[in-house]
Amino acid sequence: MVSSKKSPTIYDVARLSGVSISTISRVLNMPDKVNPETHKRVMDAIDKLGYVPRADARARALQNTDRIGVLTPFFTAPSFVQRLRGVASALSKANYELVIYPVDSMDHLQGYLSSIPLMRNIDGLIIMSLALGDQDAQRLITNGMETVMIEYSHPQLNSILINDTHGGQLVAEHLIKKGHKTFAFLGDIEPPERFAIHPVKSRLTGFKQSLQEAGFSLSKTYIRSVPYTPAETRQAAHELMSLPKPPTAIFAASDTQALSIMKVARQLGVKVPDDLAIVGFDDIDVAEHVDLTTVRQHLDESGRLAAEILLSRIGESERPLQHINLPLKLVERVTT
Repeated sequence: MVSSKKSPTIYDVARLSGVSISTISRVLNMPDKVNPETHKRVMDAIDKLGYVPRADARARALQNTDRIGVLTPFFTAPSFVQRLRGVASALSKANYELVIYPVDSMDHLQGYLSSIPLMRNIDGLIIMSLALGDQDAQRLITNGMETVMIEYSHPQLNSILINDTHGGQLVAEHLIKKGHKTFAFLGDIEPPERFAIHPVKSRLTGFKQSLQEAGFSLSKTYIRSVPYTPAETRQAAHELMSLPKPPTAIFAASDTQALSIMKVARQLGVKVPDDLAIVGFDDIDVAEHVDLTTVRQHLDESGRLAAEILLSRIGESERPLQHINLPLKLVERVTT
């Protein structure tokens, strides 16, 4: 008679990691309550042993929960709300419940990435605008957690991307075509959050590249790296418009910041677009209402596609991985 290998238990994890069973329970159920070093030690032991929590975990893994999780930072920002709207529309048609896991720190992110695939409280996961390491990706795969990423790509997971560099190029080409010669850029180029991806630098890179190819320059004087907060954006916009030689065109890395620039222009009596052209990025709902020229990145569609890809993989895990690059389009309105 062939004996089967005994499945690892929580006691094996405790012995290997050198922590108590109650600490292991906190790592799995309340990861934000455990210090990073202990969390890593426990997760390394779990990964090495191949431990699956609870005796009925395999049975639960074989049953659908009819719940899809979305792991996201900044989930109240307009662009994220529109992506979530796309996700929700696809899930509602399939009678799936949407569960949002908001991320506001690296420890928070690591906690979710370690506990979600092990606890199996959801059938699949959508990860928005967050970077994922190889070890985290492997844990998701090993534990059968179907995953789709938006704005970040991993070769072993489904992904939906845009080309942010190309977006910046589209803006530069449009403004040059309009006859502008003095340009400025405003956006959160080097944000402090290590847990989220930051596409603004790529948008600036594309913008500068196309300007240089056309014989124009973008000096540091005309670049403002500022957070998305309205007050700091307005201050930076005021500085740009108050320069001895103010720009005749400003590219804002997001529509929300473009709206703040428009407000400052009104306050200073700067006419848009006669004295100053303004271009945003995203094409959030309000952009059309205020006639803002912007780069459209199909926010709702990215969320809808992510949900549809995820549901198809849940239904048929052998389906090939998909890496979709959504096209960008510059939408001209009255601000340029």
